[in-house]
Amino acid sequence: MVFQLSIDPVRPAEFPGEETILALGRQVLESTDTWKVGKTFSKGNVQTLSRAKGPGDGAPWHCRVSKHTKEDATFDEFWSKLGVNKAENEKEFVPAIKKVTLVKRISETQSIWTMYYTFPPPVSPRVFTVLQTIHFHDSSPRTGLVVSIPVDLSGPGDEDLAKLEEKGTKGRYVSVERLLELDDGRVEWQMATSSTPGGSIPSFITEGSMPSQISADVPHFLKWFHTIRNQGTA
Repeated sequence: MVFQLSIDPVRPAEFPGEETILALGRQVLESTDTWKVGKTFSKGNVQTLSRAKGPGDGAPWHCRVSKHTKEDATFDEFWSKLGVNKAENEKEFVPAIKKVTLVKRISETQSIWTMYYTFPPPVSPRVFTVLQTIHFHDSSPRTGLVVSIPVDLSGPGDEDLAKLEEKGTKGRYVSVERLLELDDGRVEWQMATSSTPGGSIPSFITEGSMPSQISADVPHFLKWFHTIRNQGTA
């Protein structure tokens, strides 16, 4: 079976190699050049794009891209929060994430995380469990890449790992996030994702809100980061 990035969850025994995951992540980002251009957010600073569901996709794809000066954050500052302890940091700036748990550290660059999200009623809590694969390219242009794929811990042999998941409706997402240091010193932050919240929420509702939801992470991150930078704890 040829592996592709999608919302279909993967069991730990069937994880593809790190290089395969990273190569597929790069392919997704390269393909965004042909995606449909959508709305902008954050006073025009965040551009969104989308691609309809294709063969092998469980859901459509959405993308956001923004460029940042060192006043926002330097490349090193961005990577220190998005490429290191990513899930724990996201809990600090994504309001819906209430708990994150490291399920298993596979290597220095690969680990399984589970995240517990809560939403306003009547939506019940959601649990997302992913394998994060991280790659840092240190020569010019410096690039940081994080690819997250959905994980299925319901199979035989994974019982101890599954115990670390919170109780809640299982959602699934796949995402590719890249930080790129530009020639002028700015940082390009790009993220592409495909997801399903699980449960009985109609897809047209979730899909319609995806551009604004993923774009909101940018000002949320910057507000949080500037708070800790000003406190000297960044």
